[in-house]
Amino acid sequence: MTVSFDAHRCLHAAECVRGLPAVFEVGRKPWILPGNAPADEVADVIHRCPSGALQYHRTDGLPDEIPDVPTHVSLHPDGVLHLRGDLEVATPHGPHHETRAMLCGCGATGNTPYCDHSGACAGHGQGAGNG
Repeated sequence: MTVSFDAHRCLHAAECVRGLPAVFEVGRKPWILPGNAPADEVADVIHRCPSGALQYHRTDGLPDEIPDVPTHVSLHPDGVLHLRGDLEVATPHGPHHETRAMLCGCGATGNTPYCDHSGACAGHGQGAGNG
């Protein structure tokens, strides 16, 4: 299994470090060691990452992440749209296929369209750590 991480999308929900500290340890270099746990366990923890900052690719012949059905969208009090499903997200760099994403509800983000808690709605909720 290979694991990728997009730091610009991470909102520090900490599902990874709480879920599998042997694999995800922030103070270590590299901080992700997918071989430290069975691939199914790593996949389960990555699926809990609400922002989609963590992604995985199975190298054992099993399928990569299967999108949630039906697609689920919810607006949280902090102005963040949480999405799970078979998603195509329009970005300034073209469309991205996603299974999980947290999008900015106010439109003022430094990582359009993904939430980074820098926009106008950042002061309306708990700030970073919500997702």
